[in-house]
Amino acid sequence: MTSSERAGTGFRFADPVLAEVVQSGLDEVEGILREVVRSEFNPVMETSLHLVEAGGKRIRPLFTILAAQFGPSWDRESVVKAAAVVELTHLATLYHDDVMDEATMRRGAASANAKWNNSIAILTGDYLFAHASTLVADLGTEAARTISRTFGELVTGQMRETMGPREGEDPVEHYLTTIAEKTGSLIATAARFGGMFSDATEEQVAALQAYGDVIGSAFQISDDVIDIASPPEESGKTPGTDLREGVKTLPMLYALQDEPDSRLARLLAAPIEDDAEVLEALELLRASSGLQRARKTLDEYADRARSCLAVLPEGRARDALESVSEYVVSRSR
Repeated sequence: MTSSERAGTGFRFADPVLAEVVQSGLDEVEGILREVVRSEFNPVMETSLHLVEAGGKRIRPLFTILAAQFGPSWDRESVVKAAAVVELTHLATLYHDDVMDEATMRRGAASANAKWNNSIAILTGDYLFAHASTLVADLGTEAARTISRTFGELVTGQMRETMGPREGEDPVEHYLTTIAEKTGSLIATAARFGGMFSDATEEQVAALQAYGDVIGSAFQISDDVIDIASPPEESGKTPGTDLREGVKTLPMLYALQDEPDSRLARLLAAPIEDDAEVLEALELLRASSGLQRARKTLDEYADRARSCLAVLPEGRARDALESVSEYVVSRSR
């Protein structure tokens, strides 16, 4: 990691000392992740290491370690262990998500359900949840209660997404609630843990948690915009993935509100398999008010995230958090 930016996360570290502190903490987290999945039963170790070794940005542990810089004295062992807890929880959800989404790839490799089968993927996710629970038990009752509530939010968000909005429910509000539960809740907990185990004040811990909650949702909205607006050579992703999967993201939901009887609405009525229709839908979405409104909502979330930082002391750690608020907007422009 350079002292300027951690690739793909939006974190900019102007201070090389802070960059080194964060990196050394992340290195310790990596060691814990590999250690806890060791098993005498080799197959479960193999399937558990599948995603651990696939890498990833480790955004959630990064939030924990960075948030720990706001307290007067951080308990390094507890902070690193808490960071491992949130990453294990995240990895467990990925195994389960890939089964539900019938995914075939994850982080550039075959997904566990594709490489083995659905049952193995589900059991591996359960195994990682179990180890996250074991680790958090060492951190005390409050930490255990916090991660337990987060488990509940993650499950509720997944169920909310799977079932879709109820009759009469605003699809946009349903969507924003879903991403807050599915994405924001765990990042919020990651940041809360950092504040908790560095003796930050209650006000500061609450601010860190609120920041994580809002910025987590902002990342998802940014991804929604990128899936439509960014050419693959810039984003590294194939545009229209959500269209092909029949996932209605925020720009689509706004467009459907504004143009319910349009050609675009007819295209969005079901997953799009035809390549020409995917391109047509992308062109219509790029010209729609839905994309503009989604970008405006993203700006509002970034502003809300920045406002959460007001109670935190100025300095290198706060600057790094503010850089993420800027990044989630700039990456989708």
